[in-house]
Amino acid sequence: MDTAHIEEPRWLSDEEQRVWRAYVHAAALLEDHLDRQLQRDAKMPHIYYVLLACLSEAPHRRLRMTELAMMMKITRSRLSHAVARLEKNRWVRREDCPSDKRGQFAIITDQGLSVLEQAAPGHVNAVRHAVFDRLSPDQQKALGEALQIIAEGLEPKDAGADLPWLR
Repeated sequence: MDTAHIEEPRWLSDEEQRVWRAYVHAAALLEDHLDRQLQRDAKMPHIYYVLLACLSEAPHRRLRMTELAMMMKITRSRLSHAVARLEKNRWVRREDCPSDKRGQFAIITDQGLSVLEQAAPGHVNAVRHAVFDRLSPDQQKALGEALQIIAEGLEPKDAGADLPWLR
């Protein structure tokens, strides 16, 4: 192996390391906080809440399964498992896509919409308490801008990208 052409890693500075570790710590705590609140108050994990919210905001309360996986940034297998659980609760139903024999739609049911509407106030309160009540308006704006830059930089641009929703 020719080691002359291997680039030395750009190690994080002490400040970058502090910021990175704070982000990892906060992200894990926030996800756990939201998941526990929804499990306690609505008997569902956070991912189910987000799936129901995505469907409730979609035209005709329906999305193609592949589009929903892409929005959620999860594998089709994980989405299929989650939708199966939501179907069992009668919160979501699937329909075959008439224009594509292999495609399916996920559709939030009236019962699923009702469950989402009942869970929303507690979830919003948990988000507000955990994030927005702790930050000044300037900090909120800076956080939003920073997260947008990070997301845009990570969003795959090329067609051959290894995307979770294509797995």
